[in-house]
Formats: sequence, structure tokens, C-alpha cells
Amino acid sequence: MANGSVQSSLRRQGSYGGNEVRDSASNLNVLRANLFEGQTFAPEFLRQTEERFYRGAPPVWLNFHISEQAESKGLGTPLIKRDGYDKLVKQIQEKKKRREVSTVKLFHQPGCGGTTLAMQVLWDLRKKFRCAILTDSAGDVTNVANDVVRLFTAGRRRQYSAVLLLLNDDSNLEDLQDSIMAALAEQNVIARVPVAILLSCVRKEEVQNSEHVNLRRELSDTEREKFDEKKEELSREYSHQHQQFHGFNILQTNFSPDYIRQACTDFPSEQRAKRAQKTQKTQLAGFLALLNAYVPGSYLLESQCQDFLKKDRFIRADVSLEGSMQPFNHLFVVFQQDERSERRVRMAHSMIAETCIELMSRAGATRSDTAINFLNSFCRGDVPSSLHGFVKDMLTKREIKREETVNDNIEPKDRERFSRLILDIQSMEEYELERGRTHNSSQSASVLKVASENFEKNAYFPQALARVYYLELKNYKEAEKWAKVAKERSPQRSFVADTLGQVYKNHLRSIGSTARPEEILKLAVKAIEAFKDEEELAKSEHGQEMEGEGMTIWHFFNTRGQYGYLQVCNIVYDVLVDQNPTWKRVLTKEVSMSSVLTLLGDSQLCEFDEVIQSLRDDVERRSDFFNAFLTYSRPGIQKMDKPYIRKDVFSCHYKYTGLPLPDLVKEIKKKLSDGAGNGRPVTDADPPEAHIAAFFRAWPAGSIIDLIQNLDDSYEHEYAAYYRSRYLYPLLYLGKGGTEDSIIPTRIEDILEDEIDVMIKERIFRHLLVQQSLVRFRGVIRNYSIVATVGDTKVRVKANSRDKLWVPRDVSFYLGFTISGLTAFDIETEKHENDKRETITVVQHIENMLI
Repeated sequence: MANGSVQSSLRRQGSYGGNEVRDSASNLNVLRANLFEGQTFAPEFLRQTEERFYRGAPPVWLNFHISEQAESKGLGTPLIKRDGYDKLVKQIQEKKKRREVSTVKLFHQPGCGGTTLAMQVLWDLRKKFRCAILTDSAGDVTNVANDVVRLFTAGRRRQYSAVLLLLNDDSNLEDLQDSIMAALAEQNVIARVPVAILLSCVRKEEVQNSEHVNLRRELSDTEREKFDEKKEELSREYSHQHQQFHGFNILQTNFSPDYIRQACTDFPSEQRAKRAQKTQKTQLAGFLALLNAYVPGSYLLESQCQDFLKKDRFIRADVSLEGSMQPFNHLFVVFQQDERSERRVRMAHSMIAETCIELMSRAGATRSDTAINFLNSFCRGDVPSSLHGFVKDMLTKREIKREETVNDNIEPKDRERFSRLILDIQSMEEYELERGRTHNSSQSASVLKVASENFEKNAYFPQALARVYYLELKNYKEAEKWAKVAKERSPQRSFVADTLGQVYKNHLRSIGSTARPEEILKLAVKAIEAFKDEEELAKSEHGQEMEGEGMTIWHFFNTRGQYGYLQVCNIVYDVLVDQNPTWKRVLTKEVSMSSVLTLLGDSQLCEFDEVIQSLRDDVERRSDFFNAFLTYSRPGIQKMDKPYIRKDVFSCHYKYTGLPLPDLVKEIKKKLSDGAGNGRPVTDADPPEAHIAAFFRAWPAGSIIDLIQNLDDSYEHEYAAYYRSRYLYPLLYLGKGGTEDSIIPTRIEDILEDEIDVMIKERIFRHLLVQQSLVRFRGVIRNYSIVATVGDTKVRVKANSRDKLWVPRDVSFYLGFTISGLTAFDIETEKHENDKRETITVVQHIENMLI
């Protein structure tokens, strides 16, 4: 998002050397608190800077400085702050009262001033915070976290100051928060003031009402008055130019469609568009419109545009880009991000871009034609990385349908099927042929095919193309071809490999019970092998950053392979048993396949004998995986997996085994009540469930530290790779036993019955029955970790909410088990503390022993 950001350092009244922060914090553009102080600028330079901004260029820090100086000298009105400004600042100030890394979110529609508002907040708070902009939201979170901590601790010893970090993404906030805490702990930094506030500024086509700051293409009455006043000032200052200040005027007219249509009158009209589109400058205007309409904030380099215009023999080489693009040169703006970057070109406003695209479409210059022409003109050979990213977003980035949604890494139904451009091509373009109409999705396929061919190493264009073929066109042969191309280009990415399995699965579903058994099985085998391959790739991706379908996926374990396998097995069972009930006995291994070939009447089925015989065991193994996955974890503390996943998994397991999947928590309790293990000590080979049971059996005399460590090790070996991005659900709590020093494994479900889902924000622990049933323990928080007194032993335990670990103090809490180990819930500061110094000394001694 670093629109107008200046690679500089923050120097707070000489308290630390800013250059070392600037040079070492490579992921951040740091805003210096005294930026521009004592500097003078040529009046013409200042005037041009203001002109570019009001025409529609992204803001630079100098714009805020100019406005601040003009206001202080009584020479002009301040830069307009939209209504969300006060709420945003208030939320940031409230977060400053807390020590942890916290988040403030700003959702804004393209072209409504959201970026300007976010930068205005940073500028105004630059003397109260150490302000910075994240330069690459897809960068490694560990490196970003280290840069944030370095900025937080820079300067004189222990004179720390909170970081206000601006990001243009909200998909990675939790990972970044955890990484910052880990960096603080690793560097032994004790934060006595807030460490960082993450200002997430995200463009969204549709902005819904929420507790966050939401900015829309609509002005309040107060805002209109401010813009009207500013308009009078600009009219006086820029008497000739202000009518083409489209970036400002569109907001001042409350995003008036009439104003935008009037501004675009110089754009090729409907009557002459087909002829005009042949000229280089008209094509270039169309390319800019397409790019800015579908990827707000995108741009082309001025050098690229000039090279393209050189092909027009009527354009002189010594004429500037603006001069060459007359008469509609006022519809775009040329700007420079900073003094070291190349000059960039974009439309003056995203709504102007959208209107130009509509005008072109009405004239017959369709979106797909423009896209293909653009790809062939600008996307051959060596393409700048920035443009590569813009094109990837334009063609593959799938929008989230709702603001609040589950991060479902299994089958993300909350995302649109395709990117906005592809969806618009599909919904708006129809073509008449001699014998009727073609499917309009074929045009989107044509665009993606050109992109796939021009970007020879990119896997996501052929992946999206395969999805168009199998989801829209039902052309499974072409879908298979392009899914394989994608896989060849990115052979180690499981999310890319998933597409081939989805092609086969959808093809299998489409033929249903109309095909012969050998056809069904042949296709099923292909799908099964594809999903098995995806499974193996997912396992090898442990700890890596991944990308899939136009989105970055942080630390997810991809379970689509296992789930796709079970979906295929469900389809095979349904269609084959529907054809002949004998297949039920074959699929469930009641009889061997060879013994019923005569009954089935097809000797060609022999080749599938090995696959059929393995289905039941493979279904059982994958169903067991999902049973644990869905029981022990969920996407977030307030987020649930999609109900259809559990339904499909349980259904498939029952079809092939005739048995329901077990309640895994009840299984742990059953081992305890049955005395399972007969006192046999658990070993490293035992699963985490056995270690949890061993803990309760050993209480209170056993070696608690060894048991907990063994459970941690077992979890790391058994489940950690699969659950790394998910919230681990509490399974059992340490409940009150029959005697003072005894505990019993307790489930909240057994206490509250129908009230089991009040886990949100741990409100469940306010319930009297819960408090009467569970044991409350004591401990201390030091260096972002918690040490609990369990029986007569001190042991380091996990925390259900990491936000509670920022302040060193004595605490009390309930203890329970997630599958990863002993975990503290409902952490509260102890109200009656004894000798703090003695407590701290003892705890530090314990921590040294535990390290």
C-alpha cells in the first residue's frame, strides 16, 4: 500500500539514529517524525505536487506537509479528512492503552479516499508513534516481525515507542501478531508500552457495516460542505486547471455519474470507437482503463507507454506522453512514487476507468478483446514484476463474498468462482454465430489462454483456465490439458495440483450413473491418483508460504487432497451401488472383486481389482484423519468448519465400513474409566490421546513435567504439521474430583449440555456451573509465557489466548487440554498478591531450570 511512502527513517527528537533503522528494516518504509522540517521547496515544485494529487495521483507525504503549512500560515484550508478519520484515530488511541500487538481495520471502496485517509492518520500521529508502511504484504512474516521489533526498540536503551504499521492486506494479521511476540521473546524484550498497532487498510468492492471503519463512495452532509469550501479555494488557486482535477472533483460531486460521464466525453464515442481503437493512443487508454477498473492502485510505467506509442507513425518522439494522448490526456495522471522509482501512469480515478470500459464495450470493443490486445501488447518477453502482479490479480484474484468469513482451506465457498474481470466477461458478453450463440465463458477462456501462453512460467493462469473449462464449459478434456500444464509449471504446489483432481472429480460427477462401471472406475482412478499426489505435496509443504487461486495462503496445511479423495469415493459408491447392489458388497470388502466378476458381467473390471480392494482401508484412514482434524481443531476460536465437510466425511466412512466415526474425546475418557493400558507407561510411540489419559491416571503423584513434555513431543510428531494454522479446541478440563487433591477429566458439554458454544471470548467461564466444576490454578507470566503451579510442580503451559501474555504478573486460570498439551484458559490477574519480589525470584529460578 505504500502509496506516496518515502523510504526514510523516524528520528524522534534525536533519541535514536534513524539511518540504521531505515537500512536494516528492509520490509518497512518508515515515516520520520521531523520529515521536511527546515526544508524549503521551489513554489512551482509544490504547485505541481498539489496538481498531481488533485488530478488523481496517489498522495505523497509532501501533500500532507503542504496542507499543514498552508493551514498553520492561514493560507488555505486543511486537507479534507473524511468522516472515518476521528473514529480511526480514536480506535488507535484506545489500542495504545494495551500492551499487545493489536489491529485496527479500515475497509474502503476503490476511489473513495481510503488510502489518503490512512496516510493522513499516520502523518498526524507521526510524533506519537513510530509510523511505517509495510512495503510487501506477501513478504516473510518473520522478517517483517523482526523489522517491527527493531523499529520498536530503536534509540536509547529501553526508551521504546509503539509502532503504527500500515498494511494493505488483512489475510496475515494473526501470523504477524504471533511472529512479533515470538521475536520479542527471542530478543528478551519486555514491552512496557504497546508494541505495535497494525492499521489494515483494505480495498473492497462492497463494504458492509461493522465495528471497523468503513469508507464508501458516498459523502455525508458535513463532508460535502468541506469539499465545497475546498473547491472554491482550488478554483481561485488553479483557475484554469481545477476543472480537470478529477480525483478531487469526483469526491466533491459525491461520486456523480453525470460528472464522470461528462469527464469522459473526449473518450472515443460509440460511433467512432471501432475505428479509433486502431490508434495506439486509444488502445493505450483502453489498457489503462481495463487495468485500473479491475486492479485499483495498478499502473503502467511511463517508459512502457512511450514504447507502445512509438508504433504510431503519427506521434512524434519528442512529444511528452501527456501531449501524445490528447484529447483525453486529462483522464490519466503521470506520477512518481519517490525520487528513485520510475514514473508511473494510471487513470485519474477508478470510476473513470469503469466508465471508459463501459463506453468501449457498448461500442463493440469488449472487455475480452481489450484484455487479449493488452496481453499481447504489454505482456510478452520480460515483463516488470509489478505488471505481472497486476495481471495476476486481474485474471485470478477471487474476491471474498462477505467481510466476515471462515478461512476455510478445504473448499472456500465464500470466494467468487473467478476474478471480477472473468465474471464480468462471462455475464456481459454474448456473441452471435451463424448457428446461434456460443457460451460466453469461451471468451474468458480465450483471455486466460493468451495469458497462459504469454506468461510461460506462471501456473495460476492455466489453473484458472482449467477451472473455466470444467466449471463453466464442461469441457473436461481441455480442463485436464490445462490443469496438467499448471502442474508442470509448479510441480511442488499442492493447491495447483488440486485442480487436476477437481477436473476428474467433476467429470465423474457429471457422467453419474449413465456410464458403464469401467468408465466410472477409470475416471475414479485418475481422480484418486491426482488427490493422492496432492496429499503428498501438501505434506512436503510444511512450514512454507503457499499461493493458490490468486491468494496467498499462510501456513495452511492443504487438506483438499484428503477431502477430494473421500468425495470421489462417495460418488463411486453412489453410482455403482445404484447400478447394481452387488457393488456394495465389493466396495465394502464383504466379498472379493474377482469372485463376483461373473455376476457383474464384465471381465474388463479385473484391472481395477487392486484399487477397489484398497478403497475401504483408504477411506477409513482418511476419515479418521478428518475426524481428528474436525474434533481437535477449528479455523479460529470464533469460526467453524463448514457443516458439509463433516457430513460428507461421516457419510463416506459409514458407506464403506458400516460403522459411525467415534467420538474421540469420549474415547479418551473411556480409556480412563476402563483402566486402559493396565498401568503401562506411555512411550514416544503413543499418540497424544494416550498421553492425555496418562496425565489423569498419574495425578497427583506422577512426573507432571515429563508427561507434559512427552505430550508436546507426541503432538509435534503426530498433528502439528496439519493443525499449524488452526485454533486448537479444548477437549478436557481439570475438574474437581472427590477429594481435595484429586482431579477428573471434565467436558464443558457435560456441564452445560445445550450451552456448549458459548466459548466465544471465553464467556463460558462466567457460568456458575462451570466455576463450580473446574479447578482454578495459579501461576505467573514472564517473557510472554506462563508457568503454572500444578500440584506441587511448576510447569510451563500454553495459553488459550496469547493476548493475555503481554503483561508480566501473577495470574490464576483454569487448566485444560487441547491435543497439543496443557493449556491455560480464562487467565486473570491475581487480586491478592503477596511478596512480588519473592515470587519473581522463584519464578525466574524455575524458568531457568525449564529452559
